[in-house]
Amino acid sequence: MKNILFIILFFSCFVGFSQEDAWVYFNVKNNSQSYYDNPLQMLSQRALDRRAKQNISLDFKDIPIEVSFISQIKAVSGITVMAKSKWLNALHIRGTQTVINSLKSFAFVDKVDFANKSLNGTGKKATTVKLKIVNKVLEIQVDFTYGSSANQIQMLHGDVLHQQNYTGSGKIIAVMDAGFPGVNIAQPFQRLRDNNQILGGYDFVNRNSNFYSGDSHGTKVLSCMGGYKDNALVGTAPDASFYLFRTEDDATENPVEESYWVEAAEKADSLGVDVINTSLGYFGFDNTAYSHTYNEMDGKTAFMTRGAEIAFSRGMIVVASAGNEGATANPNIAVPADGISVLTVGAVNASKTVTSFSSIGPSFDGRVKPDVMAQGQSVVLSDSSGNIVTANGTSFSSPIMAGMVASLWQAFPNKTNKEIKDLIIKSADRYTNPNAQYGYGIPDFSVALSNGLGVNDFSVNDFFMYPNPTSDICTVSLSEKLDEGVLRIYSIRGQKIAEQKISKTSPTISLKSLQSGIYIYELDSNGNITTGKIIKQ
Repeated sequence: MKNILFIILFFSCFVGFSQEDAWVYFNVKNNSQSYYDNPLQMLSQRALDRRAKQNISLDFKDIPIEVSFISQIKAVSGITVMAKSKWLNALHIRGTQTVINSLKSFAFVDKVDFANKSLNGTGKKATTVKLKIVNKVLEIQVDFTYGSSANQIQMLHGDVLHQQNYTGSGKIIAVMDAGFPGVNIAQPFQRLRDNNQILGGYDFVNRNSNFYSGDSHGTKVLSCMGGYKDNALVGTAPDASFYLFRTEDDATENPVEESYWVEAAEKADSLGVDVINTSLGYFGFDNTAYSHTYNEMDGKTAFMTRGAEIAFSRGMIVVASAGNEGATANPNIAVPADGISVLTVGAVNASKTVTSFSSIGPSFDGRVKPDVMAQGQSVVLSDSSGNIVTANGTSFSSPIMAGMVASLWQAFPNKTNKEIKDLIIKSADRYTNPNAQYGYGIPDFSVALSNGLGVNDFSVNDFFMYPNPTSDICTVSLSEKLDEGVLRIYSIRGQKIAEQKISKTSPTISLKSLQSGIYIYELDSNGNITTGKIIKQ
């Protein structure tokens, strides 16, 4: 009996004094008006310009957390503040259940939300399940090979954008990952360094500026966008600029990494970032009581997903890996891939077939996920030593896509993040028939470019040209009012390249000899001249 009593007392003490993770939410922000009156105290001019272009107003979420609240929470014995979020007006804290619950007595505290959902008063008891703990940076297999990176770009017709000098110039991408060793010395990143395209970064895990450390996963991810080595590797946005944020602690699996990510996203927002790439996925944690369940993949529950949605509302585009769990007992997407506004990317092989590891949809609430696909098997990239290797994972299909997002946005700097995202999704090859494996399919960025220009199968002045984009033959359909005309093709710089008589009996022109790119056409019929743009794939 004494032994039983001892066990009960020991267990009680363990439960009462074990460390828990939680978020404490505040109910107010003081001095908001002073920040509205002086927005440069919280956002850079570039961030404000991005907001202005998209007609996004400042709001309560932009106001920093009241400093005195943070100080008072930190002053509570036994509480450690791990991260903070102004968007969600919350702190990620660590302490015993008893001490954390005592914070509810503060008048400025709205609620406390434990990562262990069974400890929340209104929360459901967590179901104990055995999950295979998966590295959040997504497993990869590396072979040392010096192949070409052409296929992963050409699959998306990204080469069409590059040939028009849409290479991400003027756009900023924030990379949230596990570390970036070698980026400061390896050859494939020399072009970024020489052109000052690495704008800075931060290690949110260790709270220091040494972001050229940690796991090399982030290095490989960055190389898919910004890497450059002649005849070996070209990233999808080689002229974009980058911020490098370490938010992933590869040594542990803990919800605090979601909070690090949100904190980094807020920093990215304040710096005027356009695109966020996150090749991270969160589902199972070391403490299984903290793990997510599929019914939480609803776009509004997980802390990180909520942060990703706010990031989109600030005018950024968040691109995320779908995950590598397609062949497991839990094959569905993870956080933040469930986000409503997140551009979630699955993986196909070089032949455009979905890989076995690519996580599938739909989201728990039935939305199409993943959104789009890119090459994620045998991806050509750089490791931290500068070796050009191949690797597998949606970790790499995501940055391949993110770089193309930045390059497309360069072509349309005045379009909103929603408009850019819509152009990409509507260009995908399964847009009219999406499914749980492919989502909307593989985007065609030449089509997205064409649609953005408003020249896709258009009809003007009683004629239209099709297909547009075209890979070879282009046909001019003349109305009854027009019998014939002269079609001239010009380069984007105005040089006449081709001229041909067009009639109802001879309505086609071959563009096979032209390089891929955007051209200007001019149709002259009985003195009526009509011009427009056509894309050669």
